[in-house]
Amino acid sequence: MTEGGGSPGQCGWLKDRYGVSWQIIPRQLGEMMSDPDRERAGRAMEAMLRMTKIDIAALRRAFEGKPIP
Repeated sequence: MTEGGGSPGQCGWLKDRYGVSWQIIPRQLGEMMSDPDRERAGRAMEAMLRMTKIDIAALRRAFEGKPIP
């Protein structure tokens, strides 16, 4: 969606070549964020806030309490 003049942003946000903003939210992120264990959900949120392009594998590691390389 950034092809032809768009630009990426933080947390999965991007702006297309027409200036319209979009947020890409993977299904897995929604599942992690709705986990009843708020500590696990919080780790996934913290990891996502440091990302531009959302990395599902890194989110999963954070969610599980493992270090993100």
